[in-house]
Amino acid sequence: MAGKKAKSPKSSTVRSSSDAKAKTKAIDKAKAIAPDVPARIGQTPETDLRGLPDVFGRLIEDHDRHRALLAMIEATDRKGDDRARLFEELVLELKSHAAAEEQALWSTVLRNPETTEFARHAVAEHKDIDKMLDDLAARDMGSKKWMERFAALKHEYLHHIAEEEQEQFVASEAILTEADRKYMRTVFNRRKKAEKEAAELKPKLKVEDIA
Repeated sequence: MAGKKAKSPKSSTVRSSSDAKAKTKAIDKAKAIAPDVPARIGQTPETDLRGLPDVFGRLIEDHDRHRALLAMIEATDRKGDDRARLFEELVLELKSHAAAEEQALWSTVLRNPETTEFARHAVAEHKDIDKMLDDLAARDMGSKKWMERFAALKHEYLHHIAEEEQEQFVASEAILTEADRKYMRTVFNRRKKAEKEAAELKPKLKVEDIA
């Protein structure tokens, strides 16, 4: 697979504007689930990939939406309905995103010796996060213990996507052509739609936490 062509560096002004627009779009999608809950994702890891018309720009758009959902869940009242709606959306989002990312990007990147370890690491973390989501789904989300476990998930997921954006995507971008990256975006969108339609929030075991 051919290497990428050199890209013209973005000016800081253009990049800031592009970042802001991409983040606003992602936050608006999250806010549609619970309009009255504040969504403040704060600072994000610096990246030149946000807003690009390729698979990396698309993946980071999802990451920003997930950051917003995490912040919104953290801001919810355990007695209301918003937490349940937002958590269900987060579960469906993270599960479908991971499956689509693995097919669109990591299945190809795994075959290149230069990036095999990056891809394996990302996929392994997907499995860990999936287990944490299933554990949370099986517990009473109105309890204080649930929020403690949710905080651990948030920490783990934010660490995961920061690594992807600053290390794994950068290394992967270097071995892919522009055409590869744009085609992967199409694959990602198609697979994510199918995965999200099929995904379920279905705990296998109900576990009670002491409030």
